[in-house]
Amino acid sequence: MFHNILVATDGSPDSEEALTQAIDLAVSQRARLTVFSAVMAPPATAYLGGGAAVAATIAADAESEADLLLKAAVARVPEEVSVRTVQSSEPVRVALMAQVKSGEHDLVVMGSRGRGAVRSVLLGSVSHYLLHRSPVPVLIVHSHAEQGTKDVRAEASEQDVPAVDAADPIGGHP
Repeated sequence: MFHNILVATDGSPDSEEALTQAIDLAVSQRARLTVFSAVMAPPATAYLGGGAAVAATIAADAESEADLLLKAAVARVPEEVSVRTVQSSEPVRVALMAQVKSGEHDLVVMGSRGRGAVRSVLLGSVSHYLLHRSPVPVLIVHSHAEQGTKDVRAEASEQDVPAVDAADPIGGHP
């Protein structure tokens, strides 16, 4: 069913659970896996006071952290799964949508940061953005690590694509 899965990771508990789900799907579907991470640009305030040298150091640290994150993700993928990485320095929404289209992915798996409705409106949510604009199905994974339990849900994009439920992949109902 899926041949080319894109998973976005940022090191959060939700994205770690998303990576686990994407790996499981890639193994069961014999699909390729692309692990995506975006490097956040230093905020404009980083250039104040310390100047460009401080901002450059912040940017280099962020890039190194993204490199380590991608390497750790790849290390979790079994050898039988074809995996590649993509790291972008573009704004994450733009970069992720471009990767969905240019990479010919047929599923996007990503974690939800667990933001409340008010914070999502103020800060924006990458998962919400992609959920409503992606041309392919989007699996959003929620992990409640602080409570010691997992809650995995799926939401579908508005393109009349059925949701993929990681907890019930066959689609049966009790």
